[in-house]
Amino acid sequence: MIAHTDTVEPDDPGPETGPVRLCAVSRTHRPPEEMLRFVADPDGTIVPDLSRRLPGRGVWVEATREAVTQAVKKGIFARSLKRNVTVPPDLAERIDRLLARRVADALSLANKAGLIVAGFAKVEEAIKAGRVVVLIHASDAAQDGMAKLDSRFKALCAAGEMAGEIRKELTSEEMSLALGRMNVVHAAASEGGATRRFVDEAGRLRRFRMAAD
Repeated sequence: MIAHTDTVEPDDPGPETGPVRLCAVSRTHRPPEEMLRFVADPDGTIVPDLSRRLPGRGVWVEATREAVTQAVKKGIFARSLKRNVTVPPDLAERIDRLLARRVADALSLANKAGLIVAGFAKVEEAIKAGRVVVLIHASDAAQDGMAKLDSRFKALCAAGEMAGEIRKELTSEEMSLALGRMNVVHAAASEGGATRRFVDEAGRLRRFRMAAD
């Protein structure tokens, strides 16, 4: 099997430039935003470069749990880098935790920017006032509470009064830690740069956890 690295191929735009990257597992080209970059640290251990800034030769893998799991099982990293490397067997789980942490950090920043309200009643009020662009539920929230808020939010979106998204990537514990409050189950975000960052990070985590089509 041909080794897959950042090395330029005839149909590849280049190692760190151009609109797409080559997945070492599927051999398909995708935008960098849909990929994960991995490098070997000085000890030869494979580490994820989530910000795509670490030095060294990189191995690009589609940003899904399944693709990372396959890369570990098939020894893709050693073959791609043409050297002995140490690959943590729980690499996919580590990435999941790192991505979830980035989502929580983004939520915390949005809260510090004054863009977040939390609690069922406050979220409901914010929806009615048309201030919500992102509705946020804990992944372990009760279905009835989510359904009530979702119904109100989607009704306003359908009426054209607002364009919004619904996110539920974090647990209640993770949301509570990010917001510095106890027992946070429902939250909502108004428009702002920090909110956009949260949406981007949450979407990245969602894609990672999704099963392949």
